Amino acid sequence: MKKIFLIALMCALFGMSCNTAPKQEKAPEAIGPVPTVQQLAWHDLEFYWFIHFGPNTFTDKEWGHGDEPADAFNPTGLDCNQWAGIAKQSGAKGIILTAKHHDGFCLWPSKYSKHTVRESKWENGKGDVVKALSEACKANGLLFGIYLSPWDRNHPQYGTPEYNDVYVNTMTEVTTQYGQLFEFWWDGANGEGPNGKKQVYDFSRFEKEIKKLAPDAVVFSDIGPDIRWVGNERGIAGETNWNLLDTAGFTRGAGAPPQDTLNQGNVNGKNWIPAECDVSIRPGWFYHAEEDDKVKTPEQLFDLYLKSVGRGSSFLLNVPPDRRGLIHANDSAALAGFKKYRDESFANNLFKNISVRYTNAAGEPVTTNFDNGFNATYINTGGDKNIITIDPGKEETINCILLKEYIALGQSIKQFKCLLKKGDETVKTIDGTTIGHKRLLTFDATAVTSVDIVIEGTKGNALISDIAAYRIPDQLVEK
Repeated sequence: MKKIFLIALMCALFGMSCNTAPKQEKAPEAIGPVPTVQQLAWHDLEFYWFIHFGPNTFTDKEWGHGDEPADAFNPTGLDCNQWAGIAKQSGAKGIILTAKHHDGFCLWPSKYSKHTVRESKWENGKGDVVKALSEACKANGLLFGIYLSPWDRNHPQYGTPEYNDVYVNTMTEVTTQYGQLFEFWWDGANGEGPNGKKQVYDFSRFEKEIKKLAPDAVVFSDIGPDIRWVGNERGIAGETNWNLLDTAGFTRGAGAPPQDTLNQGNVNGKNWIPAECDVSIRPGWFYHAEEDDKVKTPEQLFDLYLKSVGRGSSFLLNVPPDRRGLIHANDSAALAGFKKYRDESFANNLFKNISVRYTNAAGEPVTTNFDNGFNATYINTGGDKNIITIDPGKEETINCILLKEYIALGQSIKQFKCLLKKGDETVKTIDGTTIGHKRLLTFDATAVTSVDIVIEGTKGNALISDIAAYRIPDQLVEK
């Protein structure tokens, strides 16, 4: 049943045509680590929401101290269907909720805490935000994920071995009571609890438990095991971005790999742990009224999309509800503008049904039409020093090129360049390093009659699964 769910998820959600793509005669060998089925499905999500919501929303704090009264949490008009509806309209594929932040307040009535929605005035203690959002996501065709901070500044057992049992129990509650999860999110923060002690987290146990509790969810932290932090909270991946990471000798939190390593990955990393780019639509992660005029503009959001999804990562955008329990109109408007920009920019592939010439892995010249756009087929150009020539058949003015690798068999391309040509003359050269799941290259609008993609360095066969070109609004070209 789980296998059927994953196939349906990849086919239905992401626009794949699973019964029309031609099969490869002989698949090349994988290049190093490869993604799991769950990771492949996650790569195709590309854009989804984070929601930070809790007592901090009402106290104007970012990190609560854990001593805030439960009654501080009292939204006057909470509507998770409004959240999910706006998320869907923005083109997001799912929502990850902060079910418990560092202050220890649980947005569900946990049996293992006395600091929950049950102790608040909201809904006379009968409310459950986790349940309401999980149901709203399901109703709107969105995936649902959970953030559960191991740090707990309220729980009296924090800082003792018994707290690891408490954490596993709360993890069990949120993974078994609210339907299937697509992602489970661990924060590496580890500070003092109410007794002045820090906790020694049993992450080895936590990992084993989460894989049993939610086997189809990808698990995020500094070092995975499935998804890694990108090394900043600005939503920006490295221009060189490997989906591979070495984790031996590192731990979550203070013992994580250096931030530049998290940002770029490891070229020969032993684990497939791609980067997720998290950033808030506002300066803070929780809602603050004084930030209503500081919401990121549609142009800024599109720029972050280019620097996250456009560099082979995913884009996790935090959209915090206000004290009513609603997404503010300013955030909603910015998201609508962001969606409009994406729709307009990528609606017309100027390299659709084009002629493509290259030399395959056997050294044979090939001419073909290349128009799939869904990761189910690829062209195998062999290794280094190969050229793919795209001939649109007429002059086109472009300022954005999309490239994808067939990452189901690994990530290979180390270096490439795009030669924009007019006749026999190269009028512009764009250099690049990694491609991975998706690479979006933007530049000043240029009239071309053909484009050469020169593969300059690889780890093995260069498998290209998509090529496209667009004319996006000039103000959206990456700065």
